[in-house]
Amino acid sequence: MKLTPSRRLYALAIVMLAALTFCSRAFSSRGAPSFLIPLAVASVAYLLAIREFFPRAKIPPRVVVIGLVLAALWHLPFLLMPPGADDDVHRYLWDGRVQRLGYNPYIVVPSAPALNALHTDETRTLNNSYLPSPYPAGAELFFRAVTAIHESVFALKAAFVVCNLAIVLVLLDILRTSRQGAHWVLAYAWNPLLVIEVAGSGHVDIVGALLLLVSFAALGRRWRTVAALTFGLAVAVKFLPIVLLPLYWRRVRVRDAALSAVVVGLLYVPFLNHGRIPVGSLGTYVHSFRFNDPVFETLERVAAPELLVGLAVLLGFLSAMWMRSKSEALSGDTFAWPMAASLLCAPVVYPWYLLWLLPFLRSASTVPIMIWTASIIPTYYVWHLRTLGRPWIVPGWIMLLEYGSVAAAGVIIMFRRLKQRSATRLSEQGV
Repeated sequence: MKLTPSRRLYALAIVMLAALTFCSRAFSSRGAPSFLIPLAVASVAYLLAIREFFPRAKIPPRVVVIGLVLAALWHLPFLLMPPGADDDVHRYLWDGRVQRLGYNPYIVVPSAPALNALHTDETRTLNNSYLPSPYPAGAELFFRAVTAIHESVFALKAAFVVCNLAIVLVLLDILRTSRQGAHWVLAYAWNPLLVIEVAGSGHVDIVGALLLLVSFAALGRRWRTVAALTFGLAVAVKFLPIVLLPLYWRRVRVRDAALSAVVVGLLYVPFLNHGRIPVGSLGTYVHSFRFNDPVFETLERVAAPELLVGLAVLLGFLSAMWMRSKSEALSGDTFAWPMAASLLCAPVVYPWYLLWLLPFLRSASTVPIMIWTASIIPTYYVWHLRTLGRPWIVPGWIMLLEYGSVAAAGVIIMFRRLKQRSATRLSEQGV
């Protein structure tokens, strides 16, 4: 029996379903071997599935439909599992709750004794309780909106899963209008980070990723006002996509950009403190929070953290400018690479930060980032080390494996491109 691409994809999907089902059962022991091994198997299967999409694979529509159904199945057990006791989603719940009670999440400190009566069983274990919230206004208002419907961690996770589903629908529309294969939606839907960080832990980054993808789609349709507004809202969820500003140059009108800036400004009005725009614990985040940051850690020996954060933003800006000058065409890699470059130099690189990149990974040039979404999986081992009383530090061998895999993929792709160009030149010269 011949193993067609469709059959290989079916087989890989079954492997992922089995591996992620086992992983979900060990979700409460995040980072332990019982969690990491099946997650690593699912990640390898994911990368093997990506191989089937090159070059110009002909994947029947029924394979895409079945693939999406299976993805929904392996998301379900993670959605039903409770997140870790101190996962960020508990902070989201607290922020939404205190807003509705008339408090400013950028000012109040969850651990303050005077606020003890405001806590519920789900918010008492939130992390970094000695700090006010660091999240931008768009994220804060999202927390308030969801908790107004139902105040629970599950409600927030369910809302994030709905955003995940919306991304799938928007991606299918983008692939249809751009005449790309619908199977590329599986490059997003099958990524194991989604089940861990959206259905499992629940992270607001998926909301920003949805808004940014809608902005990308609107640019493609020349809906300039929609593109500008949704970009501004994405930045108001988390600041990472700000590095993409050069990609909007001359693609949106000045009045659209001004409207977007006004809307983002209005989001902060409910949180103004004596006329000042609040930043919460953002400064503490820059000065004190570190995770999976080999570039930042190296440069911090010779430069101040604020300068290095500015450098990370600048690198993203320059990458976006280079992408903009390289081609007038709008593509996923022009959005993915500037954010990836900025993250590479960031003081904190948690696995869920890569959720911003996932909707834009559907070309050969983004293969190194696809590999990054898998090579970052071993960093979960730090969660296990913490339970053993070890410090919150990513071991050097894990960072070497993570970033070394990305670098190796980049070198291989560059070598192949140079080889192809050389062969093309020789053929043109008749050699």
